[in-house]
Amino acid sequence: MTTEFSLQHIIRKPKKELSKAPVLILLHGYGSDENDLFSFAEELPEDLFIISAKAPYTMQPYGNAWYAIHWDNNDGKFSDDVQAITSRDTIRDFIDEVIEKYPVDPDNINLLGFSQGSILSYAVALSYPQKIRNVIALSGYVNKGIISKGFEDNDFSNLSFYCSHGSVDQVIPVDWARKTKPFLDELDIENSYSEFPVGHGVAPQNFFEFKDWLIKRI
Repeated sequence: MTTEFSLQHIIRKPKKELSKAPVLILLHGYGSDENDLFSFAEELPEDLFIISAKAPYTMQPYGNAWYAIHWDNNDGKFSDDVQAITSRDTIRDFIDEVIEKYPVDPDNINLLGFSQGSILSYAVALSYPQKIRNVIALSGYVNKGIISKGFEDNDFSNLSFYCSHGSVDQVIPVDWARKTKPFLDELDIENSYSEFPVGHGVAPQNFFEFKDWLIKRI
């Protein structure tokens, strides 16, 4: 576990040492930690430098979050967008630290997020597309409230998204995720969207699909 960065994280170096390796940054979901998505690491391409980051807000009795979820008797649950924007920019700064301190290719930075990590991946990539090449967004949705103002004018020509969702997701409604493709299409961003007959999780066929998608792009 490293501490000299803005985010604590664990790493898996490429099997062959590269001077500029493509990097995949993993962003976990609400109530989890950096070990969760890291279970994917050994099944992903060997030339990837994989970094699994730990969200900054500690939860009780365990786990971490990128931002708080509040429950309100009148409106149901809602996101703390102020915290989410802070985490968005912490991830942006973390990417710069990764480029400075690890032997990675600054032009081949990829994000993989699940749930809250997926929502933040959308926000980071759409706010700062010059930093990101590919995004794998699992079981999330686009929260426009946490994307930088004027993002519609950004240059998205080098950005691609793989988006997926469980058709019976009980945490984030699939209807929210289904809005993603038309939203990205409107911005003329390369993207694909898939659904799988699962709840709030990643089906095996989902994993193999996004793995193949990533291999073709790194």
